[in-house]
Amino acid sequence: MTEYTRHTAFGGRLVMVGFGSIGQGVLPLILRHIDMPKDKIVIITAEEKGKQVAEAYGVEFRVEPVTRENYRELVGKEIGKGDFLLNLSVDVSSIALAELARDKGALYLDTCIEPWVGGYTDTSLPPSLRSNYALREEFLSKRRPGHKDPTAVITHGANPGLVSHFVKQAMLNIAKDTGVKADVPTDRAGWGKLAKELGVKVIHIAERDTQVTNNPKKVGEFVNTWSIDGFVSEGSQPTELGWGTHEKHWPYNASRHAFGCDAAIFLNRPGASTRVRTWTPTEGHFHGFLITHSEAISIADYFTVTEATGAAQAVTYRPTVHYAYHPCDDAVMSVHELAGKNWQQQPNQRLIVDEVVSGIDELGVLLAGHKKNAYWYGSQLSIGEARKLCPHNNATSLQVTVAVLGGLVWAMENPQEGIVEPDEMDFQRVLEVCMPYLGPVVGAYSDWTPLEGRGVLFAEDVDYDDPWQFKNVLVA
Repeated sequence: MTEYTRHTAFGGRLVMVGFGSIGQGVLPLILRHIDMPKDKIVIITAEEKGKQVAEAYGVEFRVEPVTRENYRELVGKEIGKGDFLLNLSVDVSSIALAELARDKGALYLDTCIEPWVGGYTDTSLPPSLRSNYALREEFLSKRRPGHKDPTAVITHGANPGLVSHFVKQAMLNIAKDTGVKADVPTDRAGWGKLAKELGVKVIHIAERDTQVTNNPKKVGEFVNTWSIDGFVSEGSQPTELGWGTHEKHWPYNASRHAFGCDAAIFLNRPGASTRVRTWTPTEGHFHGFLITHSEAISIADYFTVTEATGAAQAVTYRPTVHYAYHPCDDAVMSVHELAGKNWQQQPNQRLIVDEVVSGIDELGVLLAGHKKNAYWYGSQLSIGEARKLCPHNNATSLQVTVAVLGGLVWAMENPQEGIVEPDEMDFQRVLEVCMPYLGPVVGAYSDWTPLEGRGVLFAEDVDYDDPWQFKNVLVA
């Protein structure tokens, strides 16, 4: 029998809201690596999916949809001081659940900031208020300086989440390889200073999912390797990206937000209709969807450098940050069909886990503009290795579920930190928990730029003076 490392012990109850692909995949990791009785875990979910998985592990499973009207009673009665509320749901307000957990004295973690059902596509709101930027600003406004509130880790899956820790390790690797003497920074200012000194202009969360099945997508069906409702929701939000100080060309149809940290901009179009150029070691260069994710804003904000100019602070450095996502090929076809139906979701869904026959999820961060041009650092997890490492996972879900585990462990070890983003956590501790489940974790330099092969078939309007302008990255 395999002996697994117990990273921490937990004496409270753990209440999991939502039990889709991520909930089912994280349950065995929790039972392996956190020392707690399984009879202190309860799952509350909106549908029967996953019931057999919960029963196989002897964990309480209840089908009770959480709504705006019932969440305080339904969830509130299950948690108290010292417990943990793990939110893996869709269409349930993350902010509402986090505030409930705080009021009850419980810890909290989610993998993204969800609004109540319909919030992502509520056309009564302007695009700025349907954005991850707005959701993040609202969540961070709930911080209570001076209070020792229970830890609430927000947006800690693979991305957002794990990739923020990849960014820090990648920067240290680049510093070492370019002769920049740098101790591990201990605060936000130190990390911003290091990024500026390295000359990092852009950070892509660059992901290529090559997992396939022998049962191709059918007409009227959305196929994906992780939450379909989640993908459609975020793909329907405005395109969002952290906006760097090196940028010289304002994008067509772009807007700034009229509030908040001002670290990001948005395009007045869905993220799933916007493509960008990027690179990963196995795939090489490719086009990915610029799907909005909280890490595009939080990373850009975290690494911002300011200097005092009189009574004000002027931004002197910030990288451009965004997600560049090529999902599995069946999901690409699903998005194409979705867009052709004016973003009305297909009547049928198929989440592929057990039926995946081959492929990898190559997920990492591409840091570019420095002395060695571009450096990708991340996970190249195959479906075969994912199945060997943990049941109820494919390569995509395992990268998420182990990051959830890492966030749980960190929160349990640091229980009075209030609201915390991934960028503010101990990246080394989280990576220590995650590494055994990520397959090959590699770093690779490349001389690729988004100007490679451009202007051959047709003339293109590009900026040859600076390859890493977003103008060159964006697929027109």
